[in-house]
Amino acid sequence: MAAGTTLGSAGLLLPALTDVAQAADLDAASIPRFTRAMPLSPVLRPSLQSSGAAFYRMTMRETTAEIVPGLRTRVRTFNGSFPGPVVRAVSGRPVVIVQTNALDVDTAIHLHGGHVPPESDGAPMDLVPARGGSRAYVYPNQQPHANLWFHDHAHHMESENVFRGLTALYLITDDIERGLNLPSGDQDVPIALRDARFDSDGQFVYVMGDFQQRNVILANGSAWPYFEVEARTYRLRLFNTSNQRFFKIGLSDGSEFTQIGSDGGLLAAPFPTTSLPLSPGERADVVVDFSRYPVGTRLVLSNGQDGPDALTAQLLQFRVVAAKGPDTSTVPDVLRTLPALPPATAFRDVALSMDEGPVAPGTEPQGYINGRVYDPDRVDTVIPYGSTEVWTVTNTNRFVPHNLHIHLVQFRVLERNGRPVVSGPESGLKDTVSLFPGETVKLQATFTGYRGRYLYHCHLIDHAAMGMMATMQIV
Repeated sequence: MAAGTTLGSAGLLLPALTDVAQAADLDAASIPRFTRAMPLSPVLRPSLQSSGAAFYRMTMRETTAEIVPGLRTRVRTFNGSFPGPVVRAVSGRPVVIVQTNALDVDTAIHLHGGHVPPESDGAPMDLVPARGGSRAYVYPNQQPHANLWFHDHAHHMESENVFRGLTALYLITDDIERGLNLPSGDQDVPIALRDARFDSDGQFVYVMGDFQQRNVILANGSAWPYFEVEARTYRLRLFNTSNQRFFKIGLSDGSEFTQIGSDGGLLAAPFPTTSLPLSPGERADVVVDFSRYPVGTRLVLSNGQDGPDALTAQLLQFRVVAAKGPDTSTVPDVLRTLPALPPATAFRDVALSMDEGPVAPGTEPQGYINGRVYDPDRVDTVIPYGSTEVWTVTNTNRFVPHNLHIHLVQFRVLERNGRPVVSGPESGLKDTVSLFPGETVKLQATFTGYRGRYLYHCHLIDHAAMGMMATMQIV
């Protein structure tokens, strides 16, 4: 059946690729909100530790989870955990993870934001075979503190595997981060945010590109949960693990919170704000002071991207309870010193686009980088090892948003729509940057550490599966 177009968030036209026979959709408005506690991701323990490395074993397998109250959903997981587990790593200390695939589909596991050798990057054709295949991934952790995450990258399967739950978190710390007196312990909480679509039996409904139908919000794998917080300061590590949905995160009372970090770790200085945009794949570290609220307060983490009356305008609820002890945490005026920007040695233009509107009968919309659909056998960009490049990235579409994720490196955003970025949420180290229709960003990265092939692509994962990916080779 020919694909059509449907109206998405903020008036964006997005393709709906296929129609599928299925049970009727679950009415998202019928799901009770804030009746179940938000689960916390379990911390994965190493199977072996040595003085030089930590070794883990993870098994990808299907299980069921109660995502919507009263219903069991089949999910694809790491170690049977939904939400996925957390690996806590230390900069300079390698981690080795043996991934075994007990699913019925091939996978390729990418550590998003990781500075890793190409053979451990999870390239789309470097598969972990279904039904028992294994692969060892080596993460040297030769990078500063950062909030990273795992997801599948198998060609043409990544979108569905991620949608069905195959994600996990990976937190690297270092002396810089540990030297600060930020909220820690139970007051340091990773939260993975995403959307989903269900049928009336509680099963995921996956149709590539139909983000406008994915109107159930999950926080750590639970639909609209609540989270009890003491009347003190919390560090919330926010991950947008959606396939396509953009969030604009705020507090329902409009009060201020403080962003302290982005994709590649802490910002140079805290950034007070009331609104935080977060596109798919991006991360943000924020500090919220709940001591300013009376015990008993119920406060919602909100999403302003889709409008105040949208089903997706609420993400989760905080319930303020009495603090068990004094809060001695602080957010200093200086968080870190970012590395200096070296002189650029090369300049490139990158155009992101996809088919908008109806396409020819019998065909489906495709995504493009510089006019080309992804070909795993083709190298699109050759980059000399050690070079520092400035990329001017443009979303040439009229209606469809995109973002750009570059493997291997953390980059700096120099300009957005011609305006210099000198402070705020995009002033730190980044690996994913958003572009609404017609927008242009200029970014700078130094390509060092490893030689080999790596991807750059739109991290609206459905768009990547449609072909909006390209290969760079560091030589």
